[in-house]
Amino acid sequence: MTEPQQQWTETIESHHSLFGLKLGEVWRYRDLIYMFVKRDFVSSFKQTILGPIWFFINPIFTTLVYIFVFGNLAKLPTDGAPMILFYLVGVTLWNYFSSCLTGTSSTFTGNASIFGKVYFPRLVTPISVVISNLMKFGVQFLLFLCFFFYYWYKGEVDPNLWILATPFLILLMAAFALGAGMIFSALTTKYRDLNMLLGFGVSLYMYATPVIYPVSALSGIWKKLAMCNPLTGIFECFKYGWLGKGDFSALMLGISTLIIFIILAIGTIIFNKVEKSFMDTV
Repeated sequence: MTEPQQQWTETIESHHSLFGLKLGEVWRYRDLIYMFVKRDFVSSFKQTILGPIWFFINPIFTTLVYIFVFGNLAKLPTDGAPMILFYLVGVTLWNYFSSCLTGTSSTFTGNASIFGKVYFPRLVTPISVVISNLMKFGVQFLLFLCFFFYYWYKGEVDPNLWILATPFLILLMAAFALGAGMIFSALTTKYRDLNMLLGFGVSLYMYATPVIYPVSALSGIWKKLAMCNPLTGIFECFKYGWLGKGDFSALMLGISTLIIFIILAIGTIIFNKVEKSFMDTV
């Protein structure tokens, strides 16, 4: 009499598609994602007095500095939008993108001790970073809504149907940060200097993104270069939809979407290739 064949609940293989995100496997580990998100949230404000209030303090003070420096001293235009709304939009969106990018870029180096002890889909870690920062973005977005409804009541902003694209814009930012972060996380397993370069590069990248100025203020070659920035279409669409101001077109958002999906595909390939052997180099 033959013994019944064992049914394995999990099979770990070294061979898999370079394009595969293994989202089904990630979904089975959704409880682990929740634990990572909770860990990130708690550790961010552990032993702090104000706690989550820092979510509000950071964008408010940053916005006030931008109003003074770029609005009053540099006299940069805001396309007729109220300064506080214009800069608060840029700060809120940029904080989410930069936090996701820097967080996912340290996936391998920051979690090597965990990866070396137990198996789980490595994509769980960068996804948890994106979700935990989404919670912070939600709080800061509520702050933006408070100012938005005040100026909307005064008739100083003219929102339109493009505000319905807000979830898609957030998804695009998350995908861009995830793709670029996976590229940097894979490269930093061999080249640690990229960690320092990334921090410096993110700071410079903000000035190449319409955070403190509108695209309408650019002309010639500078405007063409801005169109190649994947964040340009996202930021301009957000401002145009909520404030009714800006130099925005559907083509601009289409270009951003195409570039982001290309970066996400490249990041997926590099991430899947490196995750099989990164423990040998970290």
